[in-house]
Amino acid sequence: MKLYDANIKALLSNINLEQARKLDIVNTNWEDVGDYNLILRSDMAYELGGENYPAISAMAVTSQNEFVNTDEVLLLGPDLKDIQEDCPYARIAIVRVAEDSLGDGNALYNAIRKIEYVRYHINPKGYMTRISAKQGREPVRVSKDAIEDGLGFAQVGKMFIDTYHQNKNIKAVKLIFITDPAFDYKSLAEQAKHFEDITGTIDHIFKNVIMDCGSCSLQNICDEVEGLRELHFSTMR
Repeated sequence: MKLYDANIKALLSNINLEQARKLDIVNTNWEDVGDYNLILRSDMAYELGGENYPAISAMAVTSQNEFVNTDEVLLLGPDLKDIQEDCPYARIAIVRVAEDSLGDGNALYNAIRKIEYVRYHINPKGYMTRISAKQGREPVRVSKDAIEDGLGFAQVGKMFIDTYHQNKNIKAVKLIFITDPAFDYKSLAEQAKHFEDITGTIDHIFKNVIMDCGSCSLQNICDEVEGLRELHFSTMR
């Protein structure tokens, strides 16, 4: 699984991980309220990515230990208790899977989407994610009560990690939360879109095999990403 590796390397090189805090998620727990996680504006303390602020999520899959050698939750910027108002926000998940565990063809695409869709099944009490895949946004409403009860990114991150590991193919997850107002969210949004373009190209390859690459609108993605062109032509054997 090297399809995302070059882009993971580029993304991580643009994040000063030395300034990020590694959060302690051992013995950290929080209630998951499932589909009942509704937070009205009158009940919220603030919204991560609210108003016109960035609200970015990015997910990529790798099999390389150099990117993800263990489960960890990192935070760049203030934690939930230290935020007073709407602010920019990003959540990045780099997921390490066992080599060749996701299959190929449509199985590969579906396996990657299944990992991505974990975000739809995380509902920490007082932390309501409002995902818009079409707009590429993932803002979060945080309730006043949750802040008073001690909710932080450690609890949210632990819930993500635990849910990812319900998938037997996942070996480790690097989860990065960013709330630093000075961070370059514009560049991150472009990188997140590129991850999504790669995933979309995998689907395109197996649904619309085009022999003439010059006529394909996704040719630039295949040219840039190691393994995509090989994946494409393997469907024609």
